[in-house]
Amino acid sequence: MTKKLLFILIVLLNTFYSTAQISFTESATSLGVATNYYGNAAAFLTGGVSFCDFDGDGWDDLSFATEAGNTVKFFKNNSGTFTEISNLRVIFNSDKTLQINWVDYDNDGDKDLFIPSHSALNKLYENDGTFSFTDVTDAAGIGSATLYAFGSSWGDYNNDGYLDLFLTYRDESYPDDFYFNTLYKNDGDGTFTDVSVEAGLNVTVGHFSFCSAFFDYDNDGWQDIYIANDKPSNTNVMYHNNGDGTFTDTSVSTGTNIGIDAMSTTIADYNNDGFLDIYVTNMYPGNNVFFKNNGNGTFTDIAASNGTLMGSVAWGAVFLDGDNDMDTDLYVSSMFTTANQPSFLPSAFYENQGDDTFAIPNPVDSGFDDDDSISYSNAIGDVDNDGYPDIVVVNRESNNFIFQNNGSGNNYLKVKLEGTTSNRDGIGSWVQAYNNGVPQNRYTLLGEGFNSQNSNSEFFGLGSETVVDSLKVKWLSGTVDVLYNVSVNQTLSVVEGASLSVSKFDFLNAIKVYPNPNNNGLFQLNFSDFDVSKNYQYKLFDALGRKLKQQNIDLSTNYVDLKNFNKGIYFLQIISEDQSTTKKLIFN
Repeated sequence: MTKKLLFILIVLLNTFYSTAQISFTESATSLGVATNYYGNAAAFLTGGVSFCDFDGDGWDDLSFATEAGNTVKFFKNNSGTFTEISNLRVIFNSDKTLQINWVDYDNDGDKDLFIPSHSALNKLYENDGTFSFTDVTDAAGIGSATLYAFGSSWGDYNNDGYLDLFLTYRDESYPDDFYFNTLYKNDGDGTFTDVSVEAGLNVTVGHFSFCSAFFDYDNDGWQDIYIANDKPSNTNVMYHNNGDGTFTDTSVSTGTNIGIDAMSTTIADYNNDGFLDIYVTNMYPGNNVFFKNNGNGTFTDIAASNGTLMGSVAWGAVFLDGDNDMDTDLYVSSMFTTANQPSFLPSAFYENQGDDTFAIPNPVDSGFDDDDSISYSNAIGDVDNDGYPDIVVVNRESNNFIFQNNGSGNNYLKVKLEGTTSNRDGIGSWVQAYNNGVPQNRYTLLGEGFNSQNSNSEFFGLGSETVVDSLKVKWLSGTVDVLYNVSVNQTLSVVEGASLSVSKFDFLNAIKVYPNPNNNGLFQLNFSDFDVSKNYQYKLFDALGRKLKQQNIDLSTNYVDLKNFNKGIYFLQIISEDQSTTKKLIFN
């Protein structure tokens, strides 16, 4: 039986009901990236890929991790085709690498580079703004990081406006695994501090972890961490962010403590209910897990009912709207091929049917009929800036794939964020596009999936809509920007705070509270541009919403004193005659 016939038989019933216009073409050769960096059959566990605009010219570039003996590969996007940048190779040696993160860790407006290694020390390179890089690993305080780092993800766990780093370790000497996942706090001055112990993370038992993701599963404004652990004896871990610099293991209470060969932590709000869901890949004879967020702090595995079990040896996964029809599809890589396992699915594109289920479209019609290699990592970006997400796939023993999206005629909006009070990359932000009162929700991550990094732009498929009624961005700082009547078929840059109404913007930003966090309980208030003819007061609440204090504001009084209260999280509501704003105070 031929490969194409096998695919068609597998999806025969599903394709009967499919109405979407999914259409991709594998174009790696024509785009200039037809190569392979894990050609050795013994190079088990290949590395990942970044589909991120690393030079800030508005075009998504490609960066590939490599096996031992090769240096990291960088391909610049030249308005729709790629050219390798050979002079960047010298910044890293030829040890085995597994992930690449382009991240603005110092908030200076350019992309710095972090590369964890599985056989040498991790490396952090600072971009000086001219695309010249300096190895600052030791100066940053992460030069002594333990070997066998497998993955890295970035988020702002303490909401201080700087991106923190979480490293996952998978020691090949398993079960004698003594390497512990590590949380590095960004100190905001170019250095990092290992806060794993004080943050309450488990550093007594190695978890044999592949990857992790920072995301806010309970919508409390603080980024939690979910970790995919290999082998059934190492159950996955969910760390809930307490908002005071510490985490609590809520794996059991959330129902996410599965014991499988977990490879991926893929995050999205697939059903646009305002809560983030998780897709976790697995190895046969097990199945993949699709955790639907119930909105009450728990998750339910719905993979069996929504058609995404797969039952293969799955690795990387990514959510995307493949045909811009306003729902979220799913692509999953697998190391099974029809040559070595003809009765199992190789990699698969799952199309959202709009009824909480997914189906595999006809692979010949959709362009995935040749998607039949030993595949691991994948990521999305936009090769030609046409607003349709393209997919890059890392293969072993065969050339990598670039599935270029042929489009469907539907409209789109791409959104790119620039934080000011929040981290410059805007990681941890909710972006919502509303039409007819119904939102499409996106959440910004860095280092999600299996060793991948997706485009910094968020993609919204808009179908036949000719305008976005409103676009809302909620930043980690609490700032909310809203734009109305947004034109479609464009890439829109949103700067934090620039799209608030004038009066609300002035009121929100006229009040500064510092230092925040602090450890002495004395919070200084700085007032500017206040209308002295109006009356102002503040109310102080604890983390449970109980009002602790209320008084009028004397503009000559410039502090709030919490020294007589316990350390923790507080909320300061400042109220004028017609407006109010709330500041989160962290007394630690």
